[in-house]
Amino acid sequence: MPGEACNMSTLLDILHLDSAYGKAQVLYDITLHVDEGEFVSVIGPNGAGKTTLFHVISGLKAGKGQRLFQGQPLPRRAHEVVNTGLIQCPEHRHLFPFMSVHDNLLLGAYRRKGEDFNGDLDMVFALFPRLSERLGQMARTLSGGEQQMLAIGRALLGKPRLLLLDEPTIGLAPIVRRNISDAIEKIKASGVTVLLSEQNVVFALAHSDRIYLMETGRIVKEGTSEELRQDPHVRQAYLGEA
Repeated sequence: MPGEACNMSTLLDILHLDSAYGKAQVLYDITLHVDEGEFVSVIGPNGAGKTTLFHVISGLKAGKGQRLFQGQPLPRRAHEVVNTGLIQCPEHRHLFPFMSVHDNLLLGAYRRKGEDFNGDLDMVFALFPRLSERLGQMARTLSGGEQQMLAIGRALLGKPRLLLLDEPTIGLAPIVRRNISDAIEKIKASGVTVLLSEQNVVFALAHSDRIYLMETGRIVKEGTSEELRQDPHVRQAYLGEA
């Protein structure tokens, strides 16, 4: 249950988290957890606070409350958070536009100096064959879908214990969403623990073990994907069902 002491399999524990922009509070008493090997989603409308939550977890924004990773407090600085193995693939990708696909991928492995990560590169190319065909292209010349593939691939090169995917389907055509969906299923099957932020509730329900629903900066519902799929409020407000 939220707020209880984390068990041995809990990877991320967020307890009573608040955050604000100046005097405007955005997050209110957020409590959630992600167990090792789980795929957990935070769903909700635009403006609900999902990206702010991810930024606080990742150390990109300040917040009040507890952020525990493997039972230990997460560092405050983002680059130190990355070194714990918690890696975020941000909304809007934030690639290095005038660097090549290959160099963007290598930057994802920056914290792994001295390691051989060629096997992980091969894994990324198996997930996204288009990236291997465009290694020399500058990131800014890629389509939106290809840029999203690159952003996910870059995050995977960091060898995450926990991968935060922030709105990976936003602005993508249906056929590209299917490609991203297939890749996410393979990432999940490989054993990577994932915390997803997503406005596309159908997409989140299809992949998640558990779901948290955020509205106006608060967690208002939580449960398994099936429980949220059958919830009357979710069905009416997010799935368009009577």
